[in-house]
Amino acid sequence: MLVKGKNLSLEDIKRILLIQLGDIGDVVLTTPAIRTLKENHPSGEIFVLLRSHASQLLEGHPLIGGLFLLNKEKRGFAEEIAYQKDFLSGLRRKRFGLSIDLRADTRGAFISFLSGARVRIGRYRGDGRLWRNRLFTHLLRPENELNQYSAMHSLNMLAPFDVKIKNIHPELIVTYEQERRAEDILRKEQLSFDRPIVALHPFSRWRYKEWSIKKYAKLINHVCSRHKVSVLVTGSIEERDRVSEIVRMSRSDVYNLAGKTSLGEFAAILKKCSLLIGIDSAPMHIAAAVGTPTVILFGPSSPVNWAPQGKHHSVISKDLPCVPCRQKGCNNSEVSRCLDELSPDEVIPIVDAKVFQIKTTFNQ
Repeated sequence: MLVKGKNLSLEDIKRILLIQLGDIGDVVLTTPAIRTLKENHPSGEIFVLLRSHASQLLEGHPLIGGLFLLNKEKRGFAEEIAYQKDFLSGLRRKRFGLSIDLRADTRGAFISFLSGARVRIGRYRGDGRLWRNRLFTHLLRPENELNQYSAMHSLNMLAPFDVKIKNIHPELIVTYEQERRAEDILRKEQLSFDRPIVALHPFSRWRYKEWSIKKYAKLINHVCSRHKVSVLVTGSIEERDRVSEIVRMSRSDVYNLAGKTSLGEFAAILKKCSLLIGIDSAPMHIAAAVGTPTVILFGPSSPVNWAPQGKHHSVISKDLPCVPCRQKGCNNSEVSRCLDELSPDEVIPIVDAKVFQIKTTFNQ
């Protein structure tokens, strides 16, 4: 696994920089690595570098000493030079003893090198970009990651330190202010708090991961006809019209929250829910990380890698020999037969059982 460098000790390292330039779900899945580092090195100060749109997920996290944020704001040439100079100067002032790039992209490698960290750990790339490998003092080539839960991928990067891993489950800390704003949003929607709240997150950046609008509506109508619950349909502002279609097709009171929350507020709202029904996208990771049970519909992607772990989480997928193909739809066509052929009748019994469980817990 370790292909460059020798095993290390955390003992003399005062400040650690974790570089996570992935998407929102990747940031959530990094939290077990943050927790493991702190458990094994309590005196070390951990900083996380991430893209600014995901920052609200880690704000106020008690194990993190600070955040460095990259943003995509449009700047003129001179402004961009000044921004990059200030950004890198801020990194170097921390005098990091260790930087760990959790992904295998180019930007993270450069930032790790320019941070000035004495020890720099990265993923080995054997695809012709060998110059990138030279920017690190230590290189790892984790084995068998296709058969691992994705939170382990970040934990794999701690291998040179021989750390003890106690818990691989992601965990997010929702702040008091985020909870207060979430309650205000739900009160504005006139949602009742005297019954379980079920969230449905139907859409993704990738259409090949989605179920059909008609099937979502049929599922909601069944749940609301059988169970006394409130249903929230969530999504981005760009998805609001499609969420509205689901709400219009629903025969019960269903609330459209698409585009009405910040990311931090969204995490707080999911924490107040008793269940999330969704697909392979970031909200399933957020829900699990705030302690909310999930039922997730999977298509081409692998539940082994991406599904939340534990008895409170359920996975539904079509029983086909090609599942999971790990492609962007059938033959990368952006169309997934495994989801197109997954019927509400296959989904409803599992959702029914889960809703019955959360109702029992809610009423205790």
